Amino acid sequence: MSLEVTDSAVLSRERYESLLDAAETYREALVVRLCGDVGLRPTELTELTIESIEQVRIDPPRYLIRVPAVDDGDGRTSYLPTHVERELRRYARSNDLSPDDRIFPVTARRLQMLVSDVAERASDIYEQPALADLSTSDLRQYFAHTALVDHAVNPRVVKTVGGWGSFEALEPYLPEPTDAEIVDAFDAVERPSGPAHSRSRTQAGSMVSDDSVIRLLLAASDRYALIRLDAEGYVERWNRSAASMFGYRAGEIVGTHVSTFYTDTAVDDGTPERALSAALEESGYENEGWRVHKDGSQFRATEVISPMRDDRGRHRGFAVFVRDVSRAHEELEGVRSRRDELEGRYAVARAHRAVARSLLESTDHEEIETRTCTALTGGRAYEYAWIDRATITERRTDWRASSGIEPADVDRLVPEEWHDDGATTDDGEATVSVVTDVDLDIENGEGGTNRDDSGSLARVPLCYGDTTYGTLTVATDRLQAFDADERQWLETIGKQIGYAIAAIRRRNLLLSDRVVELEFACRDDDSFFVDASQQLGCRFELDSLVPISESTQLYYVRLQNASPADVFDLAADDPGIDDCRLVETDKDGWRVEFVVEGSSPTLTLTEYGVTVIDAITEGGVTTITAESAADADLRTILAGLRSGFPNSELVGKREAERTVQTAREFREGLEDRLTDRQEASLRAAYFGGYYDWPRESTAEEIADAMGVSSPTLHNHLRKGQHELLRTFFDDPASENIDSSASE
Repeated sequence: MSLEVTDSAVLSRERYESLLDAAETYREALVVRLCGDVGLRPTELTELTIESIEQVRIDPPRYLIRVPAVDDGDGRTSYLPTHVERELRRYARSNDLSPDDRIFPVTARRLQMLVSDVAERASDIYEQPALADLSTSDLRQYFAHTALVDHAVNPRVVKTVGGWGSFEALEPYLPEPTDAEIVDAFDAVERPSGPAHSRSRTQAGSMVSDDSVIRLLLAASDRYALIRLDAEGYVERWNRSAASMFGYRAGEIVGTHVSTFYTDTAVDDGTPERALSAALEESGYENEGWRVHKDGSQFRATEVISPMRDDRGRHRGFAVFVRDVSRAHEELEGVRSRRDELEGRYAVARAHRAVARSLLESTDHEEIETRTCTALTGGRAYEYAWIDRATITERRTDWRASSGIEPADVDRLVPEEWHDDGATTDDGEATVSVVTDVDLDIENGEGGTNRDDSGSLARVPLCYGDTTYGTLTVATDRLQAFDADERQWLETIGKQIGYAIAAIRRRNLLLSDRVVELEFACRDDDSFFVDASQQLGCRFELDSLVPISESTQLYYVRLQNASPADVFDLAADDPGIDDCRLVETDKDGWRVEFVVEGSSPTLTLTEYGVTVIDAITEGGVTTITAESAADADLRTILAGLRSGFPNSELVGKREAERTVQTAREFREGLEDRLTDRQEASLRAAYFGGYYDWPRESTAEEIADAMGVSSPTLHNHLRKGQHELLRTFFDDPASENIDSSASE
C-alpha cells in the first residue's frame, strides 16, 4: 500500500539545501546527498564500496552505481550524478580507503541517527521546526519527487534506480495533469507532418510560434523575462514576469521602443539598435550590460535576442530573453575587489620584507635612507617613496633621498597642510598622516608624464626614543590603501628605520679609531637642571648616566650650593623628573639620583650616536662634553639637539686619537689597585663557586678554607669588588679595551 504524499509534505529544494548547509562534516553531507540525490537506503549505504561505481560514458563522463543486494533482496542499478561521484572518491582518498573497503563501516541505524542529528541542527540554525523530524525516508521521497516532477524523468527509470517495487509507490509523486499539459501532450498528434512543416521548423534563424512564446512566458520567474518585439524593436507582448522585473504594467510599456530598458549612455552610443541588427545578421545575439527599472534604478542583466520568422522566412519581430544577474555580478565584483585587496596586502608585505633586508645590508645613515626608498618602490605597493631629513626648528630640509621620483619633484606632491604639521602626537608617539585624492601626475626628466591619475600619500616619522631623524613618505595609486593594518605597519617601519640609524651611529663610534670631542652649551629652560641652577644658584656635575629604557635614564649627579630638599621640591613639579633621592652626603656636597623620564639634552645626543663624557650645569648653562665618530654629520646632531632644545649650540670640537688599552694592560693596572689579600679573597670566592647561582660554597666555607673569619672575608671581597667596578666605570681607558690582544 502506497503512502499518500502531498506537495506540502515533500521536502523542498530550499530545505534540502538547508540540510546540506547544516552538515558539519564531509561525511554527514555525503550521506545526505546519497539519500537525497541518488535515492539510496541506509542499509544499502552500509554495503557501498568504491568498486560499486562504474563509468558508462567517457565524454561527457557519466556514472552508474551497482547497489549491492541487502536483506535477501536483489541488487539494482542506480544513477550516480557526477558531482556526487567526485565527492565519493574524494572522501575515499582522504580516508585512505581501498577499492573494496566499505565506505561507511557502520550500521544502518547509525546512519539514520546521523541524518536525524543533521536535521535537528538545521532546525535550530534556520528556525524551521519541521526540519527536525526529517528522516532518510523523506530524503528518498525528495529524490523521487525531484526526478519525476522537476526533471520529468521516465517513471519506469525512477522505479528502477530507486528500487521501488511497483508504480503504485511512485504515483503519489506524480501531480494531476492540468488542462494545458493535456493539450500540450497531444498537440503533436494534431500538427501536420510533411516537408513543409519540417521546413518551417528548420528555417534559418529561430522559428518561435505564438504557443511556444506563451509557454516560455508562463514558465518565466521573477528573475527571467521574455519580451516580444515587433520588427522595428517596439514592445508587442508583455507578461507578468517582465512586469515584475522592470516594474512597468503592460499598458504602460506596449508600443514603447526596447531602448527604454537601456541606460542613457547605451542609448546615446546606439547599443539597442546594434543589438537588434546583430541578432538579424547572426540569427541571434547575446550580451550583458546594465538595464533600467521603471524607477530609474539599474540592474545587471544578460540578454538573448532571437529573430522570429514566419513559415516563408520573413522577419516578424524579436523574442528577447532577459535574465537578472545582479546577484552574481555583485558577488563577482566582490570577489574581484577582495582579490585586489589581497594582492595589495601581499605587495605591502613584500615591501616590508624588502625594507627589513635593506636595513640589515646598510652601513651608514645615507645608505639606510636610499636603500629603504628603493625597497619600498621595488614592487607594486608604492609608486614613489622619499625620506626628508629635516631640521624641525628651522623648517627646512637638509637631505632628501627618493625612489621613483626626482627629489626636486617631491614638493609638487606634498600637500600644503604638511608644511606646518608635526610628525608626532602630543605624547611623543609616532603617528601616520594620510592625504587622499592627490594628483600623482608629475613630469619626468624627459618631459613626459609618469602618472595621469590620483592617489594617496602617507607620511611617518623615523623615530628612536624621543629623537626624530626625519620623515618617510610613500605614494600609491591603490584604491584601498592605508587602512589601519597598513598604517600600523608604516609606524613599525618608521621605528625600525630609527633603530637602524641609531645602531649604525653607535657602531661607527665604537669602531672608529679617531673621535671628535664635542662641547655643547644648553641654555634651554625645558631642561630641569638648567632651570634649577638658575632658580637656586646651584651646581650639578654628572657622575654617571644609566639608561633604563628608550625614554628613561638614571642620573647620578654631584649637587653643590643648594640643599637637596630645595632641589627635590622643584623636581616634584617637573613632569620630566619621575623620582629622585639622596644617595650620599660628604664634605663637598651631595650625591643625588634622578630618574629622568622623556626628553633631555643628554638623551637626545645619545640617540644620535654620541657618547656623553661629562655634563656640568651652573648658572643656567649645561656644558656637555661628548665624543662622536670622526665621520659623523655634526649638522644633523646639532639640528637634532635643537629640535628639542632650541637654545643650544656647539661651542667647541677637536679631533683626537682613541687610545686603545689591551686586556693585559687592563689586568696589570687592576692588579696594582688590589691588595694581595683582596686579590686572594676574590680568587678563592670565584673559583670556590661563591659567585655561582646557586652557590657552590658559602662565605663561611671560603673563610674557613682561607683561615680567616667570615666578616674579614666579606671586608676583603667588598673592597676588591669596589676597586673592580671603579676601574671599569671610572677609567676612560677601560672603555676602549682591545679584547683581541688578550693572552
